[in-house]
Amino acid sequence: MKDDMLTIKPYEIEERSFEIIDSEVPEPRPFEGAQWEIVRRMIHTSADFEMLSLVKFHPSAVDAGIKALLDGCIVVTDTNMARAGITSGRMDRLGCRVECFMKDERVRQIASDQGITRAHAAVDLACPHLDGGIYVVGNAPTALMRLLDYVKEKRCYPSLIVGMPVGFVNAAESKDALMMQEDVPYITIKGRKGGSALAAAVVNQLAVIALREG
Repeated sequence: MKDDMLTIKPYEIEERSFEIIDSEVPEPRPFEGAQWEIVRRMIHTSADFEMLSLVKFHPSAVDAGIKALLDGCIVVTDTNMARAGITSGRMDRLGCRVECFMKDERVRQIASDQGITRAHAAVDLACPHLDGGIYVVGNAPTALMRLLDYVKEKRCYPSLIVGMPVGFVNAAESKDALMMQEDVPYITIKGRKGGSALAAAVVNQLAVIALREG
């Protein structure tokens, strides 16, 4: 048994994991089609079946995300962890680039000058690049709230917001605000759960679907 575990290929582990998830969530499921593929990927990433009741999709989210990726959009993340978690090979095949501005010197300067968080300042820097793009929030509620302010003010028009900040301070509230707005499609997790790994998983599965359908 131990030898078998050492020789199994990574893609076989993933396939077997998906089979287990499918078997433990029999039909009819709360999601179907592409939405189920995304939620299944999130369960695979987190081993958390509570995703079944917490993940929320805007009705246009999947189509908007796939179209943006097929159009070669920019994907902006709020953390370098989320950026690293998005598979570069798929993004390259789609002609997309993934950016995170958190380490940009201009972000540090904006945050210092204005007395705001770097996550907040990074949205300011990213805003001019976001029209038609995907913004991915896996950590910072301040980034999501700042982005929603800009959307409300019609200062940027992202195609999709993957809003999954994690934590106890303003994470749930920022996601509630995301679900209340109607201007931009979103994929989010209700409540405190979230994180960069889950946010990246959503983009990765959207890319899988886009490459298959494109």
